[in-house]
Amino acid sequence: MSDALRDAAETMRAVRERCVWSQQITHRDLVPYLIEESHEVIDAVEVGDRAELREELGDLLWQVLFHSAIAAQDPDDPFDIDDVARTLTEKMVRRHPHVFANAVATTPEEVLVHWNAAKAAEKHERTSVLDGVPSGMPSLARAQKVLGRAASVLAEPAGPRSLSERSESKRGSAEEPALPASEAELGDALLALVSQARANGWDAERALRERIRVLENEVRVAESA
Repeated sequence: MSDALRDAAETMRAVRERCVWSQQITHRDLVPYLIEESHEVIDAVEVGDRAELREELGDLLWQVLFHSAIAAQDPDDPFDIDDVARTLTEKMVRRHPHVFANAVATTPEEVLVHWNAAKAAEKHERTSVLDGVPSGMPSLARAQKVLGRAASVLAEPAGPRSLSERSESKRGSAEEPALPASEAELGDALLALVSQARANGWDAERALRERIRVLENEVRVAESA
């Protein structure tokens, strides 16, 4: 660990030991702050503010150090920031055999093959492609994640008519408009859907959550068949 990182870790240890507020904080207590700091990093990235990004990355690092300091005091299964860093390094070495071993990857797709193979070996106890998808993810991000996992199990996870088939049409009909052709158009379409939900008194977030549950059930049924 570099001197700067070591100083940050030591600062966190001192805060945990001597700050009366920090002494009472648990892993669960920190979750809202972790979510907030993560979104502030995202905002800084998307806005392109370099100074803000540097500061927000520091705040996110503080959350990692804080969780590690709390974990170090666990009476049954303690670990500290060094253990976290060591576990991370070992995992990244395993998942990059084309960098640290004799495997070959000349394209991003080949890198992904090595990554997924190493991950599958690590997570051999998982019984579903949906295992490991965090339930606390925002619904839109979770929908994208579940759809990606579902594609390896279901022939048509997107609905009665596949997205790829619909996207072949340059022009849509009044009944079925063409899909967005860019992220900007996608943003407009999503906002329009939320506006429609609001006008009808529907809960857009709940609607997507419930549809994700249907898709997850379809995946698990297909896996057990």
